[in-house]
Amino acid sequence: MAQRLELGMISSAWFDTSVGLEEGIRRAREIGFDSYDIFEDPLDIDDATRRLIKQTCREVGLPIRSVVCVNFGLVDFNPSVERFAMDRARAYIDQGAYFGARNLLLVIGEYYWDGEVFPYEAIWGFAVDRVRRLGDYAAEKGLEIVIELEPFSQALVRDVDELARFIREVGHPAVKANADISHLHLSGASFEDVGKLRGIIGHIHLSDCDGKKHGDLPAGRGVTPIKDYLKAIIDTGYSGTVSIELEYSPDPDRIVEWVEEAYRETSRIMSELGVREEARA
Repeated sequence: MAQRLELGMISSAWFDTSVGLEEGIRRAREIGFDSYDIFEDPLDIDDATRRLIKQTCREVGLPIRSVVCVNFGLVDFNPSVERFAMDRARAYIDQGAYFGARNLLLVIGEYYWDGEVFPYEAIWGFAVDRVRRLGDYAAEKGLEIVIELEPFSQALVRDVDELARFIREVGHPAVKANADISHLHLSGASFEDVGKLRGIIGHIHLSDCDGKKHGDLPAGRGVTPIKDYLKAIIDTGYSGTVSIELEYSPDPDRIVEWVEEAYRETSRIMSELGVREEARA
């Protein structure tokens, strides 16, 4: 029998909708999610808000597994920006530790100036060194860092080979990969390519897309072969959380239905693969 996986969602699904922070947590648990990922920036919220998040998740029985950080400054060449970017990343790690999370989901940035001022190798080197140092800090706090593959032309880590290479070069036991299923599809990864991440996957994001551009759609709304990618990930031995990523719903007034649909369809796929019980009615 295949290993069981948790089904979670990222709090950003509720952004720019009428569903507030506390209500979003309660709704997620009512819908049936097993866990929750927090997108809120630690520099934009206060201690009272952090306590509310933690207490509400604890009250409804929804553990926090990941905190999500987009941090392009990690590859900036200016020392002042580097200091800020590193301090901000550490603040996310501290927030994750407070929440009892397992990992910091980190988006590390893009190449710039077409590699003509700073060569691509130098920009890559900035990222490797800084993530390695963040790995030390995360390990001290009991967390891992998971690196996101971004399927865009200037992204540092834009396909499976670059993701695997990056993790190898960082060479830190607390730094792993985030396997984002729609990003795998948009980057042109084959199901066999997923095997290159064997032993280094620390988290999964799941959404659908139209096969051409980033979409964050509920499963079944696009053309991503989600079930096949998820099976390939399971075949690497991964055991952990699958987090649904939904952002910028085309109809914010119906966001609850959007999230319910994503939960239902993803849970169905997971149950067909034998890693989750059937979704609630």
